[in-house]
Amino acid sequence: MMNNAEKHRERAAVVKGGKMRKNLKAARKAAGLTQQAMADKLGIHDRYYKAIESGERLGAIWMWDRLEDLLGVNQRFLREIHHDKEDSQ
Repeated sequence: MMNNAEKHRERAAVVKGGKMRKNLKAARKAAGLTQQAMADKLGIHDRYYKAIESGERLGAIWMWDRLEDLLGVNQRFLREIHHDKEDSQ
C-alpha cells in the first residue's frame, strides 16, 4: 500500500499531453508479447500495465526489476517517457 508521499510522487510524475514509454512498448513487441500477456507475466491487471506503458502510472520497483529480467533491457531505458502528440498507442 502506498503512503501519501508515494501517491504524491506518482501523481506528480504524470505528464499532461501525449506521453508514452516507447522503449517499453518496443521491447514488449520485440519479445512478441501483447499488453495482456505482459500483464499476465507480471501478475497485474492489464489496465494497470497499460497505464504504466502509456506513462500514466509509475509502477512499483519490483515490477521494473521483473520487466528488466523478462525483456533483457535495462529498466532505466524502459522507464523513459517520450512526449509525442501523434503517439496514442
